[in-house]
Amino acid sequence: MNRFLTTVLLSALLAGFSLAQDKKPDPNRIAGQESLARLDSIEEWEKLFNGKDLSGWHGDTEGYVAKDGMLVCQKGAKNLYTDKEYSDFVFKFKFKLTESGNNGLGIRVPKDGHASRDGMELQILDHRGTKYNFKTDDGKRKLTWLKPWQVHGSIYSIYPAKTGYLKPLDQWNEQVVICIEDHLKIILNGSVIIDVHLDDITPVDGKDHPGMRRKSGHIMFAGHSDHIEFKDISVADFSIAPPKPKTDADNTPPSGFQALFNGKDLNGWKGLAHKDATKRRALVGKELRAAQKSADKVMSEHWSVMDGVLTYTGKGQSLCTAKDYGDFEMYCDWKIPPGADSGIYLRGTPQIQIWDPWDPRLKEGQTLEGPEDWVASYRNGRNLGSGGLWNNKRASNRPLTLADKKPGEWNTFFIRMVGDKVSIWLNEKLIVDRTELENYWDREGDRDTPLPRADQIELQHHGSELFFKNLYIRELPY
Repeated sequence: MNRFLTTVLLSALLAGFSLAQDKKPDPNRIAGQESLARLDSIEEWEKLFNGKDLSGWHGDTEGYVAKDGMLVCQKGAKNLYTDKEYSDFVFKFKFKLTESGNNGLGIRVPKDGHASRDGMELQILDHRGTKYNFKTDDGKRKLTWLKPWQVHGSIYSIYPAKTGYLKPLDQWNEQVVICIEDHLKIILNGSVIIDVHLDDITPVDGKDHPGMRRKSGHIMFAGHSDHIEFKDISVADFSIAPPKPKTDADNTPPSGFQALFNGKDLNGWKGLAHKDATKRRALVGKELRAAQKSADKVMSEHWSVMDGVLTYTGKGQSLCTAKDYGDFEMYCDWKIPPGADSGIYLRGTPQIQIWDPWDPRLKEGQTLEGPEDWVASYRNGRNLGSGGLWNNKRASNRPLTLADKKPGEWNTFFIRMVGDKVSIWLNEKLIVDRTELENYWDREGDRDTPLPRADQIELQHHGSELFFKNLYIRELPY
């Protein structure tokens, strides 16, 4: 008998080991852990609930009460709004459901507005409850009358969430909501259940939802008369920064930003390992190390720091950040001599154009005699100014207005990149407004291959002397 039991136990252990070996990692879990790791760097969390009272909230302040450090939505309670409005943010909280319990998290909701109509409502729901599920008469099949966009975490009527990540009713769930421009990501108990760019989708119910287009509003709990408990409610504000940095000294980053250039040396930068980003990304091991060593040598020969200014001879190659960046805000001061040409690559992709709008590019001895000659000399569009996404083919590649200062003077870019959309201010003037940066390296398709989610930023070599300073960056959550 003992030998038999030992054999059975060993077989069970081996079977379990085999199943564990065959089980594939959950991509939603992996994505969630990667996002949460990026959020670890956030320092400026604001507590929205102090655990004692409803300071900072308005609405149904009788239906919601503070109890034992929790915010309790009592049976019959309705809507509770933050006093402040938020545009771009990360919101985190914990919640405990009751059986079939229903609530909602409203975001970008106008004053006293309806969550799902005037803003967006993210479902808070025990969709496993008996109120929403039933079995067929033969008891063999479990059915639900809920639509896919009604389960927990869904953007109500707009986009369905992935299921299977709610904890049992007696346990606290942890949820993080990232809302930056049109990007909305929801992480439930460490796994991504929503990751969508609102500009790219059509609501699943086929109706118009003006709340999708709102840029800011209140955060709210949309009660549906059920008892739900909340705690540890905090927000990190990522509202867009001003187009001019608030700092009094060169190469000293404003609050919330990090310096890409320290004003002293090339620490944090590297040479361009390969001019073709697709081939560069394919480099690994010894091949990568050799290519980078050679590129760093070229960098050190042609890029230097002089009096706090990052200076380029015009005879080497592009300069690259040692770190990859995904979504971010960036300040950059730049100066060029007459006739110069350069740019800034975002995620290794060309480019935000920098050039001299007043340069007719005449050959030696050439003169311009009439309007036709002048038009012809500017046929590549440089007279429209710097800042356009020059390599775009489908989306606009031109700035909205000429905002350059004359060659020899300092210019300031403020760049915001979220997903594949880029906004740019030049000398405090908006010149690119949430325009798609196309994937230049998609040589075979229609440049519709998605950009890499993160890659290096590059200061482009184009044969001209260049000068940069005050390079600051703030990474945005994604």
